[in-house]
Amino acid sequence: MSRAERLLALIQLLHRHRYPVSGVALAAELKISVRTLYRDIAALQAQGARIDGEPGVGYVLRPGFMLPPLMFSQDELEALVLGSRWVSERADAALKAAAQNAIAKIAAVLPPDLRHAVDASALLIGPVASIAAGDEELTTIRQAIRSERKLAITYLDLKSHETRRTIWPFALGFFERVRVVAAWCELRQAFRNFRTDRITALSVEGTRYPRRRHALMKEWREREGIETR
Repeated sequence: MSRAERLLALIQLLHRHRYPVSGVALAAELKISVRTLYRDIAALQAQGARIDGEPGVGYVLRPGFMLPPLMFSQDELEALVLGSRWVSERADAALKAAAQNAIAKIAAVLPPDLRHAVDASALLIGPVASIAAGDEELTTIRQAIRSERKLAITYLDLKSHETRRTIWPFALGFFERVRVVAAWCELRQAFRNFRTDRITALSVEGTRYPRRRHALMKEWREREGIETR
């Protein structure tokens, strides 16, 4: 691994950690000596990277230091293209357009050989069955999640019984055949998952729900036994 590749890998590794991580752990993941790690951190700091910390305490990268997208590796570019194609097949129209625009922006600043790799990627996404929930509902749900707003929904359960509920949506899951909203349900006073194709009506309420979305997500993950990534 060249020095430039090593510095890039170090920056990417620090980006993944929200809290200070020890030099020993960083060096082990990069497969370099701790002494080399300290030299690399000093080199990045000299280039403007806001890396706080010191030996024996740990290091954290503060926001604001970005690397150009042309530094993507071949595998990273293939992952981005594959992900954008998955979104184009399985998400709503707004996300489909956003995924295509994102790839176009990245390709525009890549050197010619890597730009060709984006255009000629051989990783494909298979067709997906049509899903009852329309684009408008999914866009509204995503906006409610972002703004932490309550949703008033009319919902059909497994026995086709209709209920009206007020929910606090905090996540939207895309599965092979269905999309699912994870939310706190005021009627049940518990976390519930709602299939979007069973939501027959919905509206965004003017008030925010009383808890922060990340806190709801954390509690839901703990109760469901879902590993945080």
